[in-house]
Amino acid sequence: MPYDERMADRIREIIAERTDNVIEKKMFGGLCFLVDDKICVAVKSDKIFARVAPDVFEAALGQDGITTMDRGFKTMKGYLYINFDLLQTQKQLEHWVNLALDFNPLAKSSKGK
Repeated sequence: MPYDERMADRIREIIAERTDNVIEKKMFGGLCFLVDDKICVAVKSDKIFARVAPDVFEAALGQDGITTMDRGFKTMKGYLYINFDLLQTQKQLEHWVNLALDFNPLAKSSKGK
């Protein structure tokens, strides 16, 4: 599962500023960062995905370089792929990672009880 190591390091730094309760796991064809046991952000070879609030998700739809995460014929609401072209500066990357971190406490856990 190839993913961009440099981008993963950049994401690690942003997450570390906010929490140390993070687990890295290879999934979705890349490296996923689970915060408080919930999927938060992942990095692939040419894009990241972020789990964001419903209003952020809806507002981002249709923007160039942003696509939804689809599993078969189902769109995974709240999960956005953001192309690296939109993440060139630290500020741009922080924007998306922080949106995912902001939503994380409200996100449902997919972990079985």
